[in-house]
Amino acid sequence: MLRAMLALSLVATLPPSLLAQVTRAPNEMGRIPVLEYHLIGERESRWSRNWQRFARDLELLHERGYRPITVRQLVRGEIDLPAGLSPVVITFDDASPGQFRYLEEHGRLRVDPTSAVGIWDAFAARHPEWKGRAVFCVLTAADEGHALFGERGIQGQRSAWRLPKVRYLIEQGHEVCNHTLWHANLAQMSSAVVREQIARAQLAVDSAVPGYAPRTFALPLGQWPADRDLLKSGSWTDPRSGRVVQYEIDAILMVAGGPARSPKDPAFDPLRIPRVQVFGDELERLLDRLDREGVRYVSAGTRIGR
Repeated sequence: MLRAMLALSLVATLPPSLLAQVTRAPNEMGRIPVLEYHLIGERESRWSRNWQRFARDLELLHERGYRPITVRQLVRGEIDLPAGLSPVVITFDDASPGQFRYLEEHGRLRVDPTSAVGIWDAFAARHPEWKGRAVFCVLTAADEGHALFGERGIQGQRSAWRLPKVRYLIEQGHEVCNHTLWHANLAQMSSAVVREQIARAQLAVDSAVPGYAPRTFALPLGQWPADRDLLKSGSWTDPRSGRVVQYEIDAILMVAGGPARSPKDPAFDPLRIPRVQVFGDELERLLDRLDREGVRYVSAGTRIGR
């Protein structure tokens, strides 16, 4: 009895964030937010997040007891979190410079602290469990700077920096995901072009880190090709070199649809993972709703596996 009273008195002295963690009931069948960001910059709009708001998003998630995992970890059921904490997947679409921008000073490069990667790195320096847990769904040949985070002087970015940026992300432990060459509307393309869009994007990532093959695919515009099996696996032959590029996809990210099911849920479908687009106060409303309805995934402190 005395031991129980001492334990209760100790719990009562914890700060609110830790108190919530130790009192939150496990729910490993709950829902997992898969967040979707696009432009990161000065503006706040439907498709753009102000960089300071993004920094506050990370603080909010951490304070509310969320910790990041990649899509690969989600699909494999590798949710290895302490009891009371919840997973969140944070994705970035389209590979714009605001997501990863270099600054050149006196012949040396450093990550722009106002870009998404700079903000993430600074946050991970204070919270090491966040290091290398983001998912970047890249375009590799789009215009307006959306080609592996910038080129041709757009926002001060050089074309020669594109592959080093991809290497940096992978070396840090982040996941790089395929989003086609230029955000193609796959519903309007032949099977041959669908395969080319996916395979050539894979090839571009392999050029940065030989042997790294993205296994996650973000569906552009939410448009499926006529033959959906093409998104799971396929090959394309380079007409100039004769090289055959093969790809295998384990997870497909949709554009919207709400929080995802737990990988323990029999209805979880890795080839149809819904996401939540972050704009305005959507993130706050989402987190409040998951708590209010009691449907938030909460770790029991054990690795679930698949």
